[in-house]
Amino acid sequence: MKITYTRKGDYLFSELELRETETRYIGKYGILRKTYLKEHRSGWYQSMLLTGKLDSHLADVEEQAQERFDTIVSQMMKAENMTEMLKAEEPLTWIQAVNNIHNRAEEIILRELIYV
Repeated sequence: MKITYTRKGDYLFSELELRETETRYIGKYGILRKTYLKEHRSGWYQSMLLTGKLDSHLADVEEQAQERFDTIVSQMMKAENMTEMLKAEEPLTWIQAVNNIHNRAEEIILRELIYV
């Protein structure tokens, strides 16, 4: 990689270019991952930021986390026999159980993908 400089007065300024990159969605899990890297893995965070790989990494983590979350929730719903009949007969119980499943699935995601 060759860096060129321009002299302005007594100072040399590097001529840096910004590369165009594709924009991918970074949601809740991507932002949590970014915060974790910034606070606990600052060297790795800085390296990925400077090489332009951070946004791609965060978008990948977001996609993986969403796919894993959906898989875990559907498996837990089947395992705990959460049916439409239960939803129709006891809606409050169903909502409570689904919220519990969502919270457990999110804890799994955070431990497996975000805080590692």
